[in-house]
Amino acid sequence: MVNTSISITWEATADLVVVGGGVAGLTAARTASRRGLRVLTLSKGGPTDTSTQYAQGGIAVVAPHGDSVESHVQDTVIAGAGLCDADAVRSIVEGGQHAVAALTDLGAVFDHGRDGEVSRTREGGHSTRRIIHAGGDATGAEVQRALNAAGLPVIFGAAVLDIVTGPEGVRGVIAVSEQGFGIVHAPAVLLATGGLGQLYACSTNPAGATADGIALALRAGALVSDLEFLQFHPTVLFTPGGLGRRPLISEAVRGEGAILVDSEGNSVTAGVHPRGDLAPRDVVSRAIAARMSELGTDHVYLDGRAIDGFPQRFPTITASCLAAGIDPTVDLIPVAPAAHYQCGGIRTDPSGRTTVPGLYAAGEVARTGLHGANRLASNSLLEGLVVGERVGVVAAERQGMSAPITEVGPLRFPRADRKLLQELMTEHAAVVRDGDGLRTAILRMVGLIADNAAPDITVEWALNRPTTDPEPVNEAGAWSDSAAAIVRELEDSALTLTARALLVAAAARTETRGCHTRSDCPEPQEDLRRSTAVRLGSDGRPKLVSDGFEPAPSWGRAVVPAAS
Repeated sequence: MVNTSISITWEATADLVVVGGGVAGLTAARTASRRGLRVLTLSKGGPTDTSTQYAQGGIAVVAPHGDSVESHVQDTVIAGAGLCDADAVRSIVEGGQHAVAALTDLGAVFDHGRDGEVSRTREGGHSTRRIIHAGGDATGAEVQRALNAAGLPVIFGAAVLDIVTGPEGVRGVIAVSEQGFGIVHAPAVLLATGGLGQLYACSTNPAGATADGIALALRAGALVSDLEFLQFHPTVLFTPGGLGRRPLISEAVRGEGAILVDSEGNSVTAGVHPRGDLAPRDVVSRAIAARMSELGTDHVYLDGRAIDGFPQRFPTITASCLAAGIDPTVDLIPVAPAAHYQCGGIRTDPSGRTTVPGLYAAGEVARTGLHGANRLASNSLLEGLVVGERVGVVAAERQGMSAPITEVGPLRFPRADRKLLQELMTEHAAVVRDGDGLRTAILRMVGLIADNAAPDITVEWALNRPTTDPEPVNEAGAWSDSAAAIVRELEDSALTLTARALLVAAAARTETRGCHTRSDCPEPQEDLRRSTAVRLGSDGRPKLVSDGFEPAPSWGRAVVPAAS
């Protein structure tokens, strides 16, 4: 700990604070701004330090021919293994074409075929070719480029330390940027912070995916649901000893004909699922994990040598392979599962409202009911676009409810050592889990926190003291040493709290369902076909609500923006 106090040097006032600079956050910011709201967007990294940037496959949206909303809904619900909210699925799928049209109007360019029509591919779990893509395998980068080009004012290099609430809900946030520590007074806050991949030693997520949003929401009193359902992408480029963010080999490669084989040349998924290598991700990841265990290997292979024009169709993947000394046109690609996407998250309705008035969530950090126990490939960018826009609309309901922050209590960031935490989660809460391992991890987490005790951080702030207004920053700047240390503590604390919540939920779910696999409970149980619910207890520990399972709260109807 570098210091135990921080001084507020800037203040701002907004109608909506957006936390996160990816697809969901920027879509919400743009929508709210166009409706006259004062929006302040804070992004911890730079303009491309988002999960959106790394999304390869594409956007799942109902195709104009040979497809239907009903078909897309059915594919999503089947992949979700009994835990999707069917109304939420339909609502979000129905909003897809409008959301893509709005993105195209912003300047996003999608790939076209020789017939001049938008190209569509098929990915795991989909019954037809409905995935639109850009730059071959760089869809996320194109979406991020288009949204960044919209010219929205964003303070990059700005991390949120705490959400301040009062009797009527959200009152604002405490944040840190290169300009120092600040307070933003606002009646509405959107958490669009992405995922939690840094819980694990290997992940497809960027370095900033440290579960910040989950921790902020829990500390603000919100419910989180279904955190045990963490999707491990089946085909991440394997290199011996590779740690940290690993390049994924998009499902679209299998959609174009690549096949999974083991070290002996045998199919990995034959007889496992009717769709074989294009089965839902949880099925393929389990099949790979089982085959690696059976053969005593640490990876399998993806054979894409028969795909015509592989480098042109998949330039990003080709570059990643070549950097590892693999030529995908002549070599088998070594792959293994790695942490990829959180299917659960902050519980919301289909318009992003959480259980705390004025607090919204969208994108990967949210649990809208779309993904259930396992996300269908390429539904993530769809959800970010649709729900992000809806939050930009419904946030107006908080106008006139501003109650400025008048006092700030001390901040506490109890945390474990990150490396030890990642090793613990990788060992006990990865693709295949069991009760003994989960209980061991829960107890070990208590010890890791005790070994890394963190003192309170006092916020020094005088009301009506002159402060500076924050200015939009085009690139992430450098924090002071003390600020950088606190942000690191914030991230480690967020990972710690989220890991504890995930472990509690995973231990309670004594069944195998979707991307939660229990070797000691290998079958789904009908009485557990409900969502887990976790909130922060008065002692600062995540606790199951009731028996840990409860139906979703009753929400109002989703707001569907009118076409514009």
